[in-house]
Amino acid sequence: MGTHSFGLESRRVPSVEHTLINASRGALIALIVIFGATLLLGIRPSLETQMVIYLVGMVALNLPHGGYEHFTNVRRRGLPFGLRYVALYVAFLAAFVGLFLVAPALALLIALATAVAKGGHGDLRVMDAIVGTDHLQYRSQRVLAALVRGGAVMILPLALWVGPYTSFSTIMLNVFDPGAGLPGIAYVEPARIALLGLFGVGVVAHLGGGLLIDGMSRSWMLDAFETSLLVVFFTVVPVVVAIGLYFPLWYSLRQSARSVVVEREEASPDDGMPVVAAWGVLVVGALATALVMVAIWGIAPDPLGGAALLPGLVAFYTLFICIVALPHVVVGEWLDFKRGIWYVP
Repeated sequence: MGTHSFGLESRRVPSVEHTLINASRGALIALIVIFGATLLLGIRPSLETQMVIYLVGMVALNLPHGGYEHFTNVRRRGLPFGLRYVALYVAFLAAFVGLFLVAPALALLIALATAVAKGGHGDLRVMDAIVGTDHLQYRSQRVLAALVRGGAVMILPLALWVGPYTSFSTIMLNVFDPGAGLPGIAYVEPARIALLGLFGVGVVAHLGGGLLIDGMSRSWMLDAFETSLLVVFFTVVPVVVAIGLYFPLWYSLRQSARSVVVEREEASPDDGMPVVAAWGVLVVGALATALVMVAIWGIAPDPLGGAALLPGLVAFYTLFICIVALPHVVVGEWLDFKRGIWYVP
């Protein structure tokens, strides 16, 4: 497939997008050093501290970026498109909430898969725009790259941090099915080993295939570095902190970098809907999203999942983000064939 490596020549004076990309890498390296040092010293932050970090990262730092992705996507598309976009988004939200009501275990599984798709597919598009994907020549390679990048976010923590991962997943399930246990919990250990093995094979196949296609090219070396960085990050940093800070410090920073490239590359005039109208559409979408949170809290038999306040809020907010993430990916990207939230010219 055609690939993009915009701006890689400008090394003396780093461009804005490369500054943001380097900031995302630097943030993960710093967290690895900090938590790696505490691990060597036998110090582990309390779960309460981890949960506070999670909420700060996911609520204060990351939530606004999701709305910004939709705003930049919708504002050039015209008002009829914008209204259809919001309507379809709300329809998917309602359907996913309904699925949680009738089949919470299945819905939770889909939610985790959506997180893999968001992290992996979104990161792949950043690679297209900035890092380079010359070593990913075939669709199968791109799918595998997305699975590996996204799998680091959800699959690797499940394999390496079973206790907190399953505990919070259980609380999330209990929000709609009080007292229920996770299906297949008795097989967690063999499943953990199998997932770890499959993920390892996926990493080797992804990087090995890219090496065979393009040799030790710049794009392959950067991919190998970033993939390794994600693997080490989710191995060393406690899962609650890792997931809570991954989205604002990696996903959002890198998508902001991609947006800078797109704005620079777009040659067509800004003849879409006016900014005020676009913000109006965004506000409608934001209000609908807020109503989803209120609706979940009101509909759910136990909004805190039977847990204490802090872990209950972490689980509930994670559940809310999972529900919002499905239309974010499906409507915002996969059904938007012309542009999408992760658009690269």
